[in-house]
Amino acid sequence: MRNTGVEYSSADRTPVVLPEMAQLLPPLTEEQLAALEADLLANGCYSPIIVNEDMTIIDGHNRQELCTKHGIPYKMAVFSFVDMLEAKQWALDTQKGRRNLDKWELGKIALKLREDVEARARERQQEYHGNQYESGLPATLPEVHSAPVDTRKELAEAVGIGERTMGKVMQIDEHAPPAIREALDNGELSINQGYNLTRQLQDVPEEERGEVAAQLVELEKAKKEIRQLDAEADRRGKIAGLFCKAFERAVLLTPTEANVRLWVEGARMRTDEIEDSMKDARNLSEVFSAIADILERMLPIEADAEGGCT
Repeated sequence: MRNTGVEYSSADRTPVVLPEMAQLLPPLTEEQLAALEADLLANGCYSPIIVNEDMTIIDGHNRQELCTKHGIPYKMAVFSFVDMLEAKQWALDTQKGRRNLDKWELGKIALKLREDVEARARERQQEYHGNQYESGLPATLPEVHSAPVDTRKELAEAVGIGERTMGKVMQIDEHAPPAIREALDNGELSINQGYNLTRQLQDVPEEERGEVAAQLVELEKAKKEIRQLDAEADRRGKIAGLFCKAFERAVLLTPTEANVRLWVEGARMRTDEIEDSMKDARNLSEVFSAIADILERMLPIEADAEGGCT
């Protein structure tokens, strides 16, 4: 890929929208699209649309569509790519820095690249075979074969995910019922969960697979909700425990001058340490005062017979 340095304005040329490029990445959310539209209306299109030498849009489909809708002028920068696969990978790498694409979304993008990846691999193999015989080797020699194409590896590298993860995405895409793929699209399942559910359905009769898949997905969602509730209960318990310990330790202190002097002498505090402790003590007094204010606002409440710190 290289920037040719050539630029056009929307008044000079009209770019080409190629569906396979426009649909390569997940669509923007309504909120993201609205924010982009508001920015373009307020500030104009200050970033150029990237096109290849055939004037096909490589990056900037949403901006170009909104600019056309509102009559906003825009610039186009011409980049040169070896082939459409390089163009797609460049567009993906550019957008990965702007969007929070998860592994499932990246895996689905990789599947869209599959035809291009396999076509490039076939070209490399043909070039390899051609180079083997350019020097006029005898026809009696056995044909030299190059290594078979590892599609899973090529796709994984193209989008930057692990080979095993890519393999699971491929299995899900090929065998999973719609309910599982939809749950993955909605972020309700992880790739591992989707893959495991797909494997569980292998022995289920095809006519029952869709219904069973929907039931399994609902079960996984219920498990996830329970885990979240447990995590929240654990978080609340830790906060309560922290406050209880703080009060338990604070009430043990008797702030007489004699006790404070014993503390300073026993800890062998330097002058700077005494000053720091003074600041900490005053900050703590503000903390406990704020707690008292909040507790006062909560009154009156019914006492829990089994409540309190233990």
